[in-house]
Amino acid sequence: MKVLVAMSGGVDSSVAAAELIDQGHEVVGVTMRLWGGESDTGCCSVSDVDDARRVAQQLGIDHLVFNFSDDFNEHVVAPYVQAHVDGITPNPCIECNRHLKFDRLSERARDLGFDAVATGHHAQVSRGDDGVYRLTRGHDQLKDQSYVVYMLDQTELAFTMFPVGHMTKAQVRDRAVALGLRTATKPDSQDVCFISRTGGRETFLGNRIEFRKAAVVTSDGVAAGAVEALELVTIGQRRGLGLPGGGPKQFVVDVDTPNARVVIGNEDQLLRDGLAVNNVMWANVSPVVGQKVLVQSSAHGAAVAATVEHVSDAVAADGVGSQRIGGANLVLRFDVAQRRIAPGQSIVCYDVTNSFVLGGGIAEAINPTKN
Repeated sequence: MKVLVAMSGGVDSSVAAAELIDQGHEVVGVTMRLWGGESDTGCCSVSDVDDARRVAQQLGIDHLVFNFSDDFNEHVVAPYVQAHVDGITPNPCIECNRHLKFDRLSERARDLGFDAVATGHHAQVSRGDDGVYRLTRGHDQLKDQSYVVYMLDQTELAFTMFPVGHMTKAQVRDRAVALGLRTATKPDSQDVCFISRTGGRETFLGNRIEFRKAAVVTSDGVAAGAVEALELVTIGQRRGLGLPGGGPKQFVVDVDTPNARVVIGNEDQLLRDGLAVNNVMWANVSPVVGQKVLVQSSAHGAAVAATVEHVSDAVAADGVGSQRIGGANLVLRFDVAQRRIAPGQSIVCYDVTNSFVLGGGIAEAINPTKN
């Protein structure tokens, strides 16, 4: 097969390319130039592009650079900024996967006659006897990245390869050392690539939007403090709220953007017994109402048990169809109440064995309240 490998300049994508070469594939590396602004973190710095190019030279494969900066700004950076204005907590790395790696890059790969694209994600794609593709967790449970690629449908799963998904991180590094790759000991990227360490999120957003002051109030409406930038506040936050020291712990339980208010409460007031999700995509078919699933709401968070209470166009166990409820495509009811998930965060549903991805979407502002 002719495979285009997305090489970010990290060890995982470097070894992914090496694995494909060993398997006898015709491999070409590509680095996407996404962010043209200041960058000292993530996978968009000049040094990362150079690392990818040099690894490709070490492996003896061609290396391409695609400039997708306009797409990146349109689909990742601009929505990231607007989300903060709207009181939403975005996940830009997932949106980069959705719009760039597994949309724009796949489209370009097909146009150039490639049979597949590959990345260094710790996830796996399998195909059952029924011909259905499944996105399964990576072998290394601590490094599993199936959560961040949940948006892949049957078409994309058939076109995508994850060559290091069956390996542990230690095995990946050992393989890179054995090959003498310059990325063998390079630290993993942990940050949003367009947010610099020196300026941070506050500087990045402050250069693009005007921050609004907001009152901090209790759930009963009693004034408790103030914040200088409503746009920097998120659900579950404890610090930076202008609260006096001492007393019980207080958390942000709601961000009231229209009224410029931050509502605080104790930990119990953060709990919700359900969750509404929109923009849902399924790997194959949607679950049915009443079906048990496991739900993950962060890249490395634990999956918790829930029941599908509503899903658009789904059929319940009794055969009765379901309609759209409150603007949400999916409503989940947790077995045990969970901390409220910030609107804008990705919600991924796994099967009850916690092995493969069913699908996922984006947390809505509507959060069913704990009974």
